[in-house]
This record gives sequence, C-alpha cells and structure tokens, in this order.
Amino acid sequence: MSDELPDEFAGVDARPTSSYAAAPDAFQRLWTPHRMAYIAAGGQPPSDECPFCIAPTLSDEDALIVHRGTHAFVLLNLFPYNSGHLLVCPYRHVALYDDATEAEIDEIARLTQTAMRVVRETAKTDGFNIGMNQGRVAGAGIADHLHQHVVPRWATDANFFPIIAETKALPQLLGDVRRAVADAWPVGDPA
Repeated sequence: MSDELPDEFAGVDARPTSSYAAAPDAFQRLWTPHRMAYIAAGGQPPSDECPFCIAPTLSDEDALIVHRGTHAFVLLNLFPYNSGHLLVCPYRHVALYDDATEAEIDEIARLTQTAMRVVRETAKTDGFNIGMNQGRVAGAGIADHLHQHVVPRWATDANFFPIIAETKALPQLLGDVRRAVADAWPVGDPA
C-alpha cells in the first residue's frame, strides 16, 4: 500500500495509522462524548414544546447559541451532520420561509453569511451545504419552526460511516465548537 495521498488531501495531515503504536482487536470504536449531555438531559423536549422557542430562554451555553440577533439567532445543531453544523432560526414561531417577514428573511440571510465566515475562519472549511427543509415530508425534523442549516464540509470529511453504518463521526464536543464560534463572532455585528 502506498503512503501517497490523492491531490484532494494536499496540505492535510492524513498520515496512515499503520505506524502508530497499538494492539489491534476486532472492535470498532466511535467516540461521541458530546452525546452524554443529550443523554443526561433526557433528550428532546415534549412534542408540544418547540426547542427553537425554548432555546432563547436559556443561557447561550445551555442552548448552544453562538449569536443572538434582533429577529433571529444562531445555534449549534444538537444532532449535527458535521462539527460546526449551525442553525439560523427566527425568534418568532413560524413554519415556512414564505411566512417569514422581510426583517426575518434579511437577518437570516445576513446571519447565514456571517456564520459561514466565522466557521470558515475557525474550522478551515472547504465548503458548505446550506438549506431549509420545509415541512415534515421534505425532511424537516422540527417542521413547525423555520430554521436554516449551515453545514461545514471538508475535502476529507467523507468516509464510510454514514453510508455503511448510518453513523457520523464528529471530532469535536458541541460545547467546544459553540465556544469557538461564539468567540470568533464579530463584535457589534448588527445581525
């Protein structure tokens, strides 16, 4: 096997683990310590409570909020596709994008741009997936409260876990990501 890496890994520390000191066994391990906070808290709120309406009533740390604007706020996704997966939500409980006010749409757009800049700076991303799932049939996990996903992507983030094992490996704890993004958010940002 060659230690030569494809071009897409240029500049990335992706050394093979064959030279590491270890005694291999038959077990595969997926470390997900961030999940302990979710398990200890008892999971999602009751179905009649909206987590995006509850979040702004909590501390930033408890709600994983990285920025509070006038009409919308930004928080980490509790079930991220990748580390740094952010959600941009209006404060108002509104389900669909076409029901949002112009002020909400403007601030969601500006917060999304700022989120991209901050995550690019803090996590050195190569790209993003950005989008909204409108309605449960379209894949919205919380269909009753509008939210836009900002998912950072890296050239090296694809592996077999999501395809074969329906598992996503996340290398950072949610609290650590929240702190890094919140600390890097521009001071005085009007959005």
